[in-house]
Amino acid sequence: MHREQSGNPFGDDAQQLDPRGFSVTVDRDTLYSSWFQLADADHDNKLTGPDAVKFFERSQLPRPVLAKVWALADNARKGYLDQSTFAKAMDMISIAQSTGDISADIYRQKSAKPIETPQLAGLEKHNQKLQEEMQAAQNPFTNGASTSAPTVPHGEPLVQPRGINRTPSNSYTYKGSSQSAGGATYGGGAQSSFVSPGKQTTKEALRRARKPLSMKHCTSIIDGLKTIYFNKIKPLEEAYKFGSFFSSLLTESDFEAKPSVLLLGQYSTGKTTFIKHLLGRDYPGIHIGPEPTTDRFVVVTHALEERRTPGNTLIVQPDQPWQGLAQYGNGFLAKFEAASCANKLLEEVTLVDTPGVLSGEKQRIERTYNFIDVCGWFAARCDLILLLFDPHKLDISDEFKQVISTLRGHDDKVRVVLNKADQVDQQQLMRVYGALMWSLGKVFKSPEVCKVYIGSFNADKPIRTDMNPSGEELFNKEQSDLLQDLFEIPQRSCDRKVNEFVKRVRAAKIHILIMGHLRKKMPAMMGKQKAQEKLLANLQTEFGMVQREYHLPAGDFPDVVRYREILQAYDITTFPKLRESMLKAIEDSLSVDIPSLVRQFDNPYA
Repeated sequence: MHREQSGNPFGDDAQQLDPRGFSVTVDRDTLYSSWFQLADADHDNKLTGPDAVKFFERSQLPRPVLAKVWALADNARKGYLDQSTFAKAMDMISIAQSTGDISADIYRQKSAKPIETPQLAGLEKHNQKLQEEMQAAQNPFTNGASTSAPTVPHGEPLVQPRGINRTPSNSYTYKGSSQSAGGATYGGGAQSSFVSPGKQTTKEALRRARKPLSMKHCTSIIDGLKTIYFNKIKPLEEAYKFGSFFSSLLTESDFEAKPSVLLLGQYSTGKTTFIKHLLGRDYPGIHIGPEPTTDRFVVVTHALEERRTPGNTLIVQPDQPWQGLAQYGNGFLAKFEAASCANKLLEEVTLVDTPGVLSGEKQRIERTYNFIDVCGWFAARCDLILLLFDPHKLDISDEFKQVISTLRGHDDKVRVVLNKADQVDQQQLMRVYGALMWSLGKVFKSPEVCKVYIGSFNADKPIRTDMNPSGEELFNKEQSDLLQDLFEIPQRSCDRKVNEFVKRVRAAKIHILIMGHLRKKMPAMMGKQKAQEKLLANLQTEFGMVQREYHLPAGDFPDVVRYREILQAYDITTFPKLRESMLKAIEDSLSVDIPSLVRQFDNPYA
């Protein structure tokens, strides 16, 4: 039986109570916030599976329906609900109680109108007390009434700013615990915050990495990944200088960062215009023109007020994921900034605009930083990489080839955009598309074809129909597909973080095995320099020996030339000898810790 909905979910008469006893003075957000605090047993602002199952049972809905509610509310697969997603779950429970089922389409259809609060058993006294406290707080003649927000028995305020945790995670291991695991403690109870382990010797760090971890008190997948990384993986990365050979060491802000999109392309292919098209507005400091106008890396982020933040300021902010860029020096930081503005898309995704890739040797020499390495740093951390091409600039310069080569291992993130496609007729477009695919095949060195979107992404001008009248429908469909790909990024963000973390751990494993193999071949006393020169000269052969000994895929090994260049700056004997326990720590992370973590925060009804 369908319930009749009104403009006010608590009734239209301000003096009446609805059938469940709520006064209109208790608004929906306050009510759901109080329920959230009641359901969140450890009061960390994260409602995990077991607590949600216990609270959702009050709805008396079948488990298969509640499984759908959880899946739709936690569509980003974080493994927990915050206050906003909890409110979404409550709305879906209400809809399911009236319709008997729930789906994304049903929720979208029903949410166009006000949704009644769900019927939850056993909350009558709680709701009545909340109503009385709200009425007392609103009555100016109540003697001694508190004007603070009503509280639950534990003394926590019922109404809190969304997205703000009382106990934010900002270091490595948990405190307030009765259980210790390998130097990392895991807190039970209400407190669940990270504390830094402080400075440690290499031996202490490696000893900690070899000990088992418990995920029992982690409150999300991201918390679990941080625990694994800072306690087991990072000590090994530091000992074997992994950050110098691959991407720099991760910080906590790297795990907490919003998903991001990196735009790459030669100058005047429409990268900045594309961002303007997505946002529907200019961002601070934007400059568009046919010449190379964007001369810096710009991260476009969300903020209530418009501002521009220079690079040196960004890298010292611990809550921002840009600290690793400090390694590229002032030459780069002078060409790096953040542009912030209010935008709905930017609340979920960060966009990274880049300087146009140059073709002249002289222009490239004049750069005061390593453009290729910086692109590689961003590529390793972003969720999607867009390569933009212009029908009139299909040639791929040497520098652009090098940029694309840094994307090796990130092929699943790459999307190709043939922009300004409305500037050529149908026959030319067909030839341009064929030429682009041929060029990309040579550069990517792969038989698989990249996904190519064809269109014209310009917020200021409509699609031209004079050159290719029949192309407008195609361009609109391609644009719709690309935008759908972009808007799904937040939902895939948590899965992407797990995927990138596994990829990094596998790369670290290969690196440690290579260095352990080379270290074993170095003499103990005499002739170290000659032995190292011989190993570097035959590095490809050494790679093959490691591959055969440990049965590893050849495609997982790094580029030999680049690896040799970096390794020349180090003395191989300074690297620690590889022990079986070190290898087991990495294997356990891949085969035990990460799978159990993902399973722990999967749908609690599955």
